[in-house]
Amino acid sequence: MNYSTGGAAAVQPAVHAADLSVVRGGRPVLRGLGFDVPRGQVTGLLGPSGCGKTTLMRAIVGTQAKVTGTLQVLGHPAGAPELRSRIGYVTQDPSVYDDLTVRQNLDYFAAILDPGRAAAARRRDDVARVIAEVDLTSHADALAGALSGGQRSRVSLAVALLGSPELLVLDEPTVGLDPVLRRDLWNLFHAIADRGATLLVSSHVMDEAERCHRLLLMREGAILADDTPDALSEASGSVESAFLHLVDEADAHANADDTTTAERQEQAR
Repeated sequence: MNYSTGGAAAVQPAVHAADLSVVRGGRPVLRGLGFDVPRGQVTGLLGPSGCGKTTLMRAIVGTQAKVTGTLQVLGHPAGAPELRSRIGYVTQDPSVYDDLTVRQNLDYFAAILDPGRAAAARRRDDVARVIAEVDLTSHADALAGALSGGQRSRVSLAVALLGSPELLVLDEPTVGLDPVLRRDLWNLFHAIADRGATLLVSSHVMDEAERCHRLLLMREGAILADDTPDALSEASGSVESAFLHLVDEADAHANADDTTTAERQEQAR
């Protein structure tokens, strides 16, 4: 099933990047990226492991060093203090305390996000809401260290949902989950987008592509395509076929450039 959105007046994108690059240890990890992430939609960031998805997400949330180029997030430079309460971020590894229960973990992070006695009732309601949204009500008083890997990942997602952030950046949130839970989480992602939030969801599983409104296809630090699932599938029959075709084109172009460079070096001798 492909998801689509109706027409709307042009608005500032949630994320705008231009000539975005990251070099680590002398090796380019992101190579002059340019793209927009529309507001109020689920944008998928798809590509094989090691292609730069996590580095890009870290740059967007402001935790990546040595970023050059332009990167605007919710109208501010990435990493600006004004963004701290407006962005929810889920890393690949669950960021929870094993010696606390699910509820205690959420109480702790909620108190950091919305401190003070006057906010106690609001925090309590917020914690109850996110526990229900990630379907952990029956495990709310279980120690996080006693949960399965998938359950721990859902606790991390619940932490990111606290405060109803405007932008959710989710790094492979469905890895290791069973098909039913994956379906339920994608339904939740779309419900969150329907409330006006923006989601950037990374994955290396191509069958999740059709669950997104828009896709960024990455390989080796470059964006090969930025389009809707329908548009990408139109010519090749599926997003996976389109991705493989783009990879072959990129490889052929790179090989041609290498051949031209070698010929010029030979002629210069």
